[in-house]
Amino acid sequence: MMTGTNRAQIKPGFRVSIVTKQDQRSGKLTQGVVKEILTNSPTHPHGIKVRLESGEVGRVKEIEA
Repeated sequence: MMTGTNRAQIKPGFRVSIVTKQDQRSGKLTQGVVKEILTNSPTHPHGIKVRLESGEVGRVKEIEA
């Protein structure tokens, strides 16, 4: 299981688990398919920010590939 801190490991169409802004405290994960990658830097310590096909935005915690 890969963590989502490296932008090169994430591509649109991948199934991932994200944490949305409102779920950061609880750590609740949301599963979905990446629609677009919102983080421009190659890495991010808290996870690469993506938008899912459902429209939800959050930081990738796990890549299900």
